Formats: sequence, structure tokens, C-alpha cells
Amino acid sequence: MDATQILLTTSVVATGLMAGLFYGWSVSVIPGTRRISSTGYVTLMQHVNREILTPRFLVPFVGIPVLLGAAALTQLRAGDQRRGAVLIASALTYLVGVFGVTAARNVPLNDALDGFDLRAMSVESIEQRRQSYEGPWNRWNTVRTIANVAAFTLAASAAVLTEQPD
Repeated sequence: MDATQILLTTSVVATGLMAGLFYGWSVSVIPGTRRISSTGYVTLMQHVNREILTPRFLVPFVGIPVLLGAAALTQLRAGDQRRGAVLIASALTYLVGVFGVTAARNVPLNDALDGFDLRAMSVESIEQRRQSYEGPWNRWNTVRTIANVAAFTLAASAAVLTEQPD
């Protein structure tokens, strides 16, 4: 296996792992959070939003568009325009739909929730805070989950494309 294949494989696997994380969250954690109190929900999301900010999440999350871009570049340099183009589409889909949505939509919601002091709030205030956070956060999470699955599908498709005849 040469460097071009290793880069392609690594970018597909990394994109797939991140897509799995977002998909798994969407089909298990989000439905589960609907069953807990607003105080429990806000507490949970504050903890999750703090705990995810580790290199185990951030390195692949930020590194995937770089990996996909590098894989595209190596494919283009090797003369495989189709694979290169599909990988560029994957990188752009991830960059805009996952990274961009997270940075522009989910992170500001997370930051606002992090500043919410549960100890100083009434039950009504906590309920209002949940309502103003949960709906928008889940909608944007759905957008980035779909984008991530699309980026993974494109990357995986690039990996199985047959080389173009000369």
C-alpha cells in the first residue's frame, strides 16, 4: 500500500468514524434526553459539551477536511481526476456542513448554555433555557449529521471508484 492509498483509506475511516459519532448521537442520545427533566437535560448537555473538547474529538474533527483535501491532492497528482474530484466534494461537504455548522450554530448554543448557572435559576427559567437550546441545537445537529454521512459516502465512493482509463 503506497502513501496515496494510505491517505485515502485514513480519510475514509476518519470521516466514517465521525459520521458514526453524529449518527449514533442522533439515534440514541437525543431520543434519550427527551425523557429527562429540564434540569437533568441542561446539566447533561453542559457536561457533554465540556467533556467533548478533548484531543480525542478535536483532532479528528478538525483534521478530517485536511485529510480529505490531502487525499484529493494526492489522487489528482497521481492522475486520477475522478477520485480527486469526489474527495474534494467530500472535503467541502464536511467543511461547510459539519465543521461550519458546528462552529456557526452548535458551538454558540453550547457556549450560551455553558454560561447558564442552574443553581441561580428557577424551574421555569431552566425549562425556558432548555426550550431555547434543545430545538435549535437538535435541528443543526441533524444538518451536520446528514452532511457528515454525505461526506463519508463521497469519500467511500472515491475509494471504490475504478481508475479512469487513459
